Amino acid sequence: MPKIAEVEYTPNPNARKFVLKEPLTWGIARSFDNAGAAGGDPLAAALFDIEHVTNVYYVDHWITVTQDGLAPWDELLRELAVPIREAAAADAATEHMVAAAAVARTDMDAATLERLDRINALLDDQIRPYLQNDGGNLEVIDLTDTQLTVHYQGACGSCPSSTSGTLSAIENIVRTIEPELEVVAV
Repeated sequence: MPKIAEVEYTPNPNARKFVLKEPLTWGIARSFDNAGAAGGDPLAAALFDIEHVTNVYYVDHWITVTQDGLAPWDELLRELAVPIREAAAADAATEHMVAAAAVARTDMDAATLERLDRINALLDDQIRPYLQNDGGNLEVIDLTDTQLTVHYQGACGSCPSSTSGTLSAIENIVRTIEPELEVVAV
């Protein structure tokens, strides 16, 4: 049962980040854009049962919950704390999930995988730490010859600055290694 160490504001006024004393996972990010997607995840399902919750994202020692903007945060935070505190902390089963997620992508040729590795290393170094600090993350969905498709997670998913300034910054950084690449958020 994770204990909440603190609750942090994010740049997205409709999202809050809960920092936990115990981890929920060991390196596996869980992202849910709606209640239907959360069916197999007890924590996410319990959070979506709370009125106004629109997104749940968690990894390791933190969880970000986004609301529709219609609930006062002081009341909603008290409701959200209950299922978060009741959630199971990470255990050996999570280690199995980490191993399963480490399977290499086989739908890309070696050259594309190498490009993807370089891009992910750059994102890991210059973008993801800042997004994670703000209660979100960035997942690379696809890479073609001229387009990188990304998906914002957590607080970043509905943050106004993600679709403009952050996306432009990502594109500028990625273009330092692939000048013709266009970045598209889905």
